[in-house]
Amino acid sequence: MDNQSFIQKLHLRHVQCVLSFPDRALAHAFIDELFEFLFIPKDSQQVSADDLGREYELLQQRFAVLLAAVISDKQEVGKVSVDFFGSIPDLHNRLLQDAQAILAFDPAAGSEEEVLSAYPGFYATAVYRLSHLLWKAHVKILPRLFTEYAHSKTGIDIHPGAVIGESFSIDHGTGIVIGETTVIGNHVKLYQGVTLGALSVEKKDAKSKRHPTIQDNVVVYSGATILGGDTIIGHDSIIGGNVWLTYSVDPYSVVYHQSEIRVRDNNPFPEPINFII
Repeated sequence: MDNQSFIQKLHLRHVQCVLSFPDRALAHAFIDELFEFLFIPKDSQQVSADDLGREYELLQQRFAVLLAAVISDKQEVGKVSVDFFGSIPDLHNRLLQDAQAILAFDPAAGSEEEVLSAYPGFYATAVYRLSHLLWKAHVKILPRLFTEYAHSKTGIDIHPGAVIGESFSIDHGTGIVIGETTVIGNHVKLYQGVTLGALSVEKKDAKSKRHPTIQDNVVVYSGATILGGDTIIGHDSIIGGNVWLTYSVDPYSVVYHQSEIRVRDNNPFPEPINFII
C-alpha cells in the first residue's frame, strides 16, 4: 500500500470513528479541573460565590463538548450532562466520607485538607466515583479515559464499572487493581498492591461476574490477590499481606500467608551465595 492510499484509508477511519474518540487532553484537563473545583479551596477574599458559579458553568460546557464526541443525540447529551451534575452534590458528600475514612485509618494523615490535596488514593477514588456516574448512564469510553488518567497519575487502577460502597479507604495505593465487576461494601480498606481480579480472562466471559465481592468492614493488606466472580470475602474479615485467594471466606475471618524466614550468623558462612542478575 502506497502512502497516499494509506492516508486515504486513515482519513476514512477518522471520519467513521469521530463519535468514538473524545479529546483526551480535554478529558484529562476536565477531570482535574472538576476535582480541584470540588476539593481544593480557593482564597475567599479573591473568589466570590458568583465566580465559583461561572466556573461551574464553564465546567458544564466543557463536559458537554466531551459528551458530544461520544453521543450523537443532542438531547441525550443534555440529559446525561444534567443528570451528571445533578448527582455531584450527593457524590461530594460521599467523597468527603471517603476522606474522613482515610483520615481515621491512617496515623500519618494530619488533616482532611491533607487527604484532599495530597493523597493519591483519594484522588483515584474521586475520579472513579465521578466516572461511575457516567458508566451507569451507559457512557463507556469517557469514564475509561478518566480512570485510566487517574491510573497513570497514581498507579491505582479502578474500573469505572466496579461498585464501591461508602467510606472507602485506600492507603498508599500504588499497584492496586479493582476489576470491572468487583463489588465492595462499606468501610473497606485496601493497601498497596492489592488485586481484585478475574480467574478467567477469556473474552467469552466478558458479560459475566468475573471479579470478587468484598463485604463490609474488610481490610485487605498489601500484596494480597483475590480472584474470581464467585469469591466472597465475608464482612469484618482481615486478609493479610501476600495472600492468594480464589475461594470465599466466612465473615470475621483472618486469612494470612505464613512464610519461613531464617536468620543466621554470616561469619563464618560455609555455603556459597550465588547472585544471578
